[in-house]
Formats: sequence, C-alpha cells, structure tokens
Amino acid sequence: MEDLLFRNDQALMREALRLARKAAASDEVPIGAVIAKNGRVIGRGYNQVELLRDPTAHAEILAITQAAAAVGDWRLNDCDLVVTKEPCPMCAGAAVHARLRRVVFGCEDPRGGAAGGVLNLLQMPQLNHRCDIASGVLAQECSALLQEFFRAKRDTAEK
Repeated sequence: MEDLLFRNDQALMREALRLARKAAASDEVPIGAVIAKNGRVIGRGYNQVELLRDPTAHAEILAITQAAAAVGDWRLNDCDLVVTKEPCPMCAGAAVHARLRRVVFGCEDPRGGAAGGVLNLLQMPQLNHRCDIASGVLAQECSALLQEFFRAKRDTAEK
C-alpha cells in the first residue's frame, strides 16, 4: 500500500469515492471507505456483498479489518473512518467496537443511517465508546454516485 499523506477530510473522501466507483464498476452498491491514522490510509474497502456473497462485506467492515491488520490491534482509537454514505447499524456498531476516534461521511441515509439518520449508534451514551461525527463531506458527489447507480439499475429493470 502506498504511503500517501492525505491532508484533510476532503482528500480522504476523494479516495473513498475512488473506491466507491470501483464498487459500481463491479455492479456493487457504490460505497467506499478508508481508515486513516495521522493522515495516512491504513485501511481501504468498497462494497463487495455480491462478489463475496457476504452480507457483512460492506466497505466500512472491509476497511476496519484491513486497518486492524495494519496496526496489529483491533483497537483503532486514533483512527478515522471516512465513508461515502452514512454507516448502517452494522457498520456503526463495528466503528464503536473498533473504538474509532471519528466517523466522517458524505451523504446522509435518512432511511437506514446509524449516525443520526434513523438512530445514532456512534454516540449512544449506553455504549462503552463514542465516535465523533463529521457529515456532509463532498455530500453532493457521494449522493450523485449512488443516485446514478440506482437510476441505471431501475432503467435496466424496466427494459
């Protein structure tokens, strides 16, 4: 893995968007995620649910797994997750369990998001850890990619 230094959330989100486009090219829901530690990406993932036939193969889960392997520990306290869409409950739960410092996402998911959309698992006071949240980073680009993907799916289904 190349050792690039990403200077801000937007730069990290552009990398997540690159991965999301890779997912779309594989006919997967276009969501990409990166985990950064001190501005360096230590984990990458994009949705591979269809490819792996695994309902847990979300971008965030794959990035967390790769980051934990890179660090040599499941605790990712000083790491940030940057993902193109608001995490679902499974991915938000994994972020809390991995003790991620921050979760940064692009577009909101008002019907299934667990970072404030439907519920906020990332900051539940009853849990042993809470993640800081930053939302709306390159939201339009992230949203457009998802809308484009599902529009093409609908068009194909109608033919």
